[in-house]
Order: sequence, then structure tokens, then C-alpha cells
Amino acid sequence: MAYTTIDDPSAYFQTTLYSGTGSSQAVTNTGNSDLQPDWVWLKVRSNGTYGHVVFDSVRGVNKALFPNANNVEEDQSSDVSLSSFNSDGFTVGGYFNNVNQSGQTFVSWQWKKTADAGFDIVTATGNATAKTIAHSLSAVPHVMIAKEKSGSINDWTVYHHKNTAAPETDSLILNETNATADQNTHWNDTAPTSSVFTVGTGSVVNRNSSTYVYYLFSEKQGYSKFGSYTGNGNADGTFVYTGFKPAFVLLRRTDAARDWLLHDNKRFPFNQAVAKILKPNTTAAESDTGNIDILSNGFKLLSTGSNSNASGGAYIYIAFAEQPFVTSTGVPATTR
Repeated sequence: MAYTTIDDPSAYFQTTLYSGTGSSQAVTNTGNSDLQPDWVWLKVRSNGTYGHVVFDSVRGVNKALFPNANNVEEDQSSDVSLSSFNSDGFTVGGYFNNVNQSGQTFVSWQWKKTADAGFDIVTATGNATAKTIAHSLSAVPHVMIAKEKSGSINDWTVYHHKNTAAPETDSLILNETNATADQNTHWNDTAPTSSVFTVGTGSVVNRNSSTYVYYLFSEKQGYSKFGSYTGNGNADGTFVYTGFKPAFVLLRRTDAARDWLLHDNKRFPFNQAVAKILKPNTTAAESDTGNIDILSNGFKLLSTGSNSNASGGAYIYIAFAEQPFVTSTGVPATTR
């Protein structure tokens, strides 16, 4: 039985914590493998003034986008916010408070762009006409995140293959709390394939002459899982099987207006009823309001709260592994 093709997830995804210095510093990853990231997502944990910020190797190292806001891309070359993607991490500059304010604590989530790990970054120019766009996953995308990076302000649009029975007709918004909405102008009511995805005429995905970035993910057994669950409203909550020990879990209720909730295995490395969360749709600092246990083969909700475990509530999640439940050589994972 093939349990996974990725025995060391740290070669493709890592969470790394660091403290701001106010001057240029290299942030080095601590996983089993070196990781030169293609997508870096940063958030100051200790301060609610400054929001989330992302950089990627396709748009360029100094080009910032903000997951909690609908702003267009910002060129931060003069601020030297992120100055390089390194062989095992990245370097931040000393000026920009979102990434390196002295006295503040930060978290970074980093991904490598490769079909082996099911992650691609695609850029394109809109034409306001439904069209297909090629990708290089060689597999069907299960999650797609679109953002207009030039032109006008516009929301982040999210496709998730378990968001309703017909996910290609629906969208969620990363920077808002809105419930799932039927939006046929986003994905043109067309499911993605192993070679292309389709965008409609909507300005959030395909405004004429605007430029866009699309982040695409495809599940890889033992490394990533993009699923759904139904809440039970019980403190002894729903167990969600992923097939690996999660390093990163992003949750969202889809049938009601709620926050996105982001957990990881570094900001609170021990299981208990209260864990530390960040909310990608807000600038809020880290809070002790998460309720999740990270287990060797998935995660378990420990809350009656409607954000993550309302009775009968519909939820989607995006998860990446610390360790597969069983490696390709038969080595099992342990819980925390």
C-alpha cells in the first residue's frame, strides 16, 4: 500500500517563527530539509495594527499582497520588506513593520512551487471574457485562490472542491467573513482539469487589462488535504482524518458569515483545549481562542463555537503535513 510519496513534508512546506529586529535579517527554516520558498505568508503575531502580507517568486520578491485586504499589489522595493528568497528561508528588511518591527513576534508560512507537492503559481492578464488558463500541476486543482494585482481594488476569491456539491459555481472571500455565494462569473461554472482552470467575466478574476495571480493546490496523499466536515456543537468535537500529522490547518465555515481560522504546529506545539489562532481576514493579533487538537492522523475540534464546530454547520479546511501518518517505508507518525 502506498501511504505517501512525500516522506518529508518540510521539503515543501514549513512554518517558522522569528522576532523582529528593525534591521535586515535572514530567517532560516528549522525543518528536516532545506526549503527555498516560492510563496511566503507573514503575520506579526503580537500586534493587531499590521495585517497579513504575502510575497512570491513569480510576481517578484518585493511585490506584496495583503490577504486581509482588497488592495492591489504594492511594490515595496524602497522599503526592502522582503529582499530575497534564500536556500533555506528568506531575508526581511528593516523598515516595513508588517515583516520586521523591532520588539514584535512573527510567523511565516512557506511553500515550494512544484507539481510534486501539488502547488503552482500562475499569473495572467484579464480580458473580461470567459477563458481557460493553463497550469503545471499535472493534476486537478482542489483549491484555487485568485487576486487582482493591478487595476482596481478587489477581493480575494477562493475555490474549494468541497465547498458545496457544485463548487465550481461558488466562491468564498479570503479577506471577508461572507458565507459561500453562488458566483457564475468567477469560475464560469466550470470545474478545473489537470491542465487548465476556467475564469468567467467577473472583475475579481478576469477584469479587462488587469493582471492577476492565482495560487493553485492539488491534494497529495500524506502531505496535503483539502476537505470538509460537519460540526457537532460538542466540546468533544468532530474528528477530521487527513492521513498525516498536520503542521497547518486553515478552517472556514461556509454556510454562515464567520472568520477564517488559522492554526499551526509552531505557535502552540502542545495539545490542549485552547490553542493560538490567527484570522487571515483581519489584522487581529494572535489570540487564545482556537480549540483544536493536532493528532497523528488528523485534527479534532474541541469547541462548541460556531466559527469551527456549530451543530450541523458546514466547514471546509486546508491542511498541510508535518509528517505523514505512515511513511513510504512504513514508519508511523506520533501524536503531539
